[in-house]
This record gives sequence, C-alpha cells and structure tokens, in this order.
Amino acid sequence: MLSDIEIAQKAELRPIGEIAEKVGIRPEELEQYGPYKAKVSLALTKRVQSEPEGKLILVTAISPTPAGEGKTTTTVGLGQALAQLGKKVMICLREPSLGPCMGVKGGAAGGGYSQVVPMEDINLHFTGDIHAVTTAHNLLSAMLDNHIQQGNALGIDPRRVVWGRVLDMNDRVLRQIVVGLGGKANGVPREDSFQISVASEVMAILCLAKDISDLKARLARIIVAYTYEGRPVTAGDIHAQGAMAALLKDALKPNLVQTLEHVPAFIHGGPFANIAHGCNTMLATKTALHLADYVVTEAGFGADLGAEKFLDIKCRFGHLKPAAAVLVATIRALKMHGGRPKNALTESDPEAVRRGLPNLLRHIANLKKFGLPVVVALNRFPTDTAEETAVVEEACRDAGVAVAESRVFTDGGAGGTALAEDVLAAIEQGSDYRPLYEDGLSLREKIETIAKEIYGAGSVAYEPAAEKQLAEIEAMGFGSMPVCMAKTQMSFTDDPSKMGAPSGFTLHVREARVSAGAGFVVVLNGKIMTMPGLPKHPAAENIDVDDEGNITGLF
Repeated sequence: MLSDIEIAQKAELRPIGEIAEKVGIRPEELEQYGPYKAKVSLALTKRVQSEPEGKLILVTAISPTPAGEGKTTTTVGLGQALAQLGKKVMICLREPSLGPCMGVKGGAAGGGYSQVVPMEDINLHFTGDIHAVTTAHNLLSAMLDNHIQQGNALGIDPRRVVWGRVLDMNDRVLRQIVVGLGGKANGVPREDSFQISVASEVMAILCLAKDISDLKARLARIIVAYTYEGRPVTAGDIHAQGAMAALLKDALKPNLVQTLEHVPAFIHGGPFANIAHGCNTMLATKTALHLADYVVTEAGFGADLGAEKFLDIKCRFGHLKPAAAVLVATIRALKMHGGRPKNALTESDPEAVRRGLPNLLRHIANLKKFGLPVVVALNRFPTDTAEETAVVEEACRDAGVAVAESRVFTDGGAGGTALAEDVLAAIEQGSDYRPLYEDGLSLREKIETIAKEIYGAGSVAYEPAAEKQLAEIEAMGFGSMPVCMAKTQMSFTDDPSKMGAPSGFTLHVREARVSAGAGFVVVLNGKIMTMPGLPKHPAAENIDVDDEGNITGLF
C-alpha cells in the first residue's frame, strides 16, 4: 500500500489557474506561488460579496483517540463526493502547524485518496502565513520590551506583562524563560514565556479579520501588559499595529490549492482547537460561500472543542448559518472509548463498540443543541466487521440521525457518495442554527453552560487566580465576549485519561485571559498547555529529503 506522501507525489495536479476558473476566480485575482498554489487577492473577496451564499457543511468528530478518526480526510472526501454528484463545491481547511508535523500528529492534509495537494508544501512552509504570524507576534514582543527599556513612558509593570513570545514548533524548554539578562543594555530582566504560534492571538485575529482595516483595528486592541496602577496597555498604545499589519497583509489573503480530484480548496489560518478556536479564516469561508453552492469545512478535534467554538464564536462573529454537521467516527475509536487497548483494535468486539457509543451519542446530542441536522460518517477500516458496524447503525437510527459508511481514504470521492447523498438530504430538512448561549450571560455563566451542556460536568471549580481574572476582565468591560475553552482534546473532562462520556465530574478552571483583539476570553482548564512538547520519538526522525529534493517520511 502506498503511503499518503507517495500517493500525493504520484498525483497529476492541474495548473492552479484552471482550478480557480472552476469557481469563477479571474486570472488577475490570483497571486501564484508556483504552478499549483496561489493566494487570491483581497479584491476578489470584496468582488464576490454581492453573490448569493452557498450551503455551509461543518465536519467534526467524536473525541479523538490514538486510533484516529480521519476528520480532515472525510472533509476532503466529502467535497470530492459532492463534486462527483455534480455539485459546485469548495473545501475550507486550516493550515498545518510545523510543531505537530514534526511531533506526534504528522501531516494534516487528509490521507489516502482524499488529500489536498501539493501535500509537502501544505504541511511545511506553504505560503509563509504562519511565519508571518510568528514574526508579527514577536515584533510586538520586541516593541513592548523596548518601550520598557527606553524609559517606560506608559508606566508598564514588568511583573504584569501578559504578552509572551511564540514559535511554530513544539519546544517545551521555552515554556518558561527569563529575558533581559546580561546587564542594563540588554533590557529589564523579567520572567517570560513562549507558546506555539498557532495559539497566538495574532493567529486568532488573522482568522477573524474581514479586511486590512479590521485587521489593524483588532491588532491595536491586543492587551500586552498592565501599568503599576492596573490599567491595560494595548498594542495600539505602543504603536505596533501598523507594522504588524504590514507583516500580515499577504497572510490575510486566502490560499487556493486543489484536492487529488481537482476540487478547489482554501487552506488558510491554523489555530488549534484545544487551546484556540480551531477554525480556518472567516475570509476564506465567506469567500468560498460566495463562489460555490456547497462549502465543506472542518473544526479541529472533537465536537466538544472545535465544533462548539465554530458554532459559538466563528458563526456568531461572521453571521454564518451552517446547513448541516457531519460527525466522523470510527469503529476503532469507539472500541477505545469502550475500554479496548490500542494494540487489540483489529479484533472484532461488538460489545466494546457498544460500550464506546456514549461518546458518539453525546456528541450527536450536543450538535442538535445548536439546531443542526446531523449525519454520522463511519470512516471504515479493513478490520471493521459487519457485526460492529450494525451496532453503530442501530444506535444512530435510535438517535434519529443518518449514518453512512465512508471509504474516501481508499476510494476518494467515489467512496463518499452515500455520505454526500445523506448530507444533501439532511440539508433539505433545514437548519435552525443558534448559538448555545447569549452574549448577555456573565463569563462564569457561559463557562458553566459549556461545561454542563457540552462536556457533561456536574460543577465547575475556579482557582482563586481564575476567579480574580474573570472579575477583572468583566470590570474592564469584556464580559459580553464569548469564551474560548482551552482543554484537553482527549476527553470531555479536563483529564485526558477519562475516555468515553463521563458525567457529573468537576471541571477545573485554572486561568482566564482576555483576547481583546480577537474578541473572546480564553479559559484554561486543567493542565492544558499552550506550548506542546515533542514525544520520545518525534515524527521528525523519519523525515528526509533526497538529492533531487524529494521529501520522504512526512506522513
């Protein structure tokens, strides 16, 4: 069997201008990065705004396991299947971060015969968007420390600097650092930290901004520190927003590529869903909706994280109304949620599947709370048995949702036509999308609504620091913002070892941070970290390049 990268490298790609033409993008609206990838101009995003909007389909998944669910693969495969049914369709995905590509996850461009290509470019530096985010973020960090060094006219308290630094790599040793050592010429010594670039508020802003003007306004609102009197200091106060926007002006333009079956795809923006809001850019999604009749997008990790944030944050800000949700599940993952060890997943065990069903059923129930019709995509593996599949099909029928087998990994779009037909039928039922909570609730009420309604918690416990931070955030006038919950992706709880569908537990809120530019409040739960580390044997050990420049081992 060919690996993902071997399949991608054998594919015959079409010129990106030909792909653009399929959805009415003009040659002068393309800025090509070689023959197979391009950015589209901001003029295009403005030109199409008067066009009717297509139907938005959200792809999400059950709680992730090491067995894999195939959410991106399903997203790509569903888009290809809709195209095979004669629909005008586009796909919207996030850009992969280098940290996970070199760490545990490997590539993030789909898999098998449902991939976006050129796969190596997408998984590595692509068009440089994440590097631009990294540089803009760190420019603000440098200007902040320089302001303190050059007389500190704003009276910034070095102990209350809340803007750290970022790097697009998993590097645990940088989580906590000390800067300014080496004498007076090197700045004021203070504690600092790094997080991964995709957790930066600059990434969140890039993904929510509608144009250059909105980008600059949001950047100016970033809170970077507090004065000795407790007044917030913003990026605008130190006059950083213009230069930051200059660094980001090209990154704001959506990236156009294609799938293996030549379906147009925007890949743009890359916030994680466990520590950020986990969706591709608003600009790419809304532009695609004006270019195509159907847009298939994904939200990161399980539906309790990515889908909740997509529906409560992105849709709220963008006035988006998704037409349907696709919930991806696998027999293998359900068996793990049912207590089966990873090394025994190839053995048929319908009872383990049955024990794992509560995870699937809770995600179904949660998506229905947003008023969406739901279709379950059962991503098939060769070791799945008819008896195991029947358990899932019966449970979905009892829950009142359609379920379709998906073989898009092995068969491309042809393996997803049954799923596509079920999704089209679900769209015909109509969507009554609504966010989970109203803006007027307090931050604690929003946190507890998500914890109890989505996670299944019985109570929420706040550490004293978090209670103080939430009170300060509301006192500054940010209480009407939605909340972005940072939590392990492996469980409904804040404990990654608790699989299945626990209920009645206590969710532990450790910290709250206001992202004033992005427009939401980040709430950190349990031991979640915003700078991952590499595993004992990182994926980077297997990546290589030959004398002709061909990459191997990426995925």
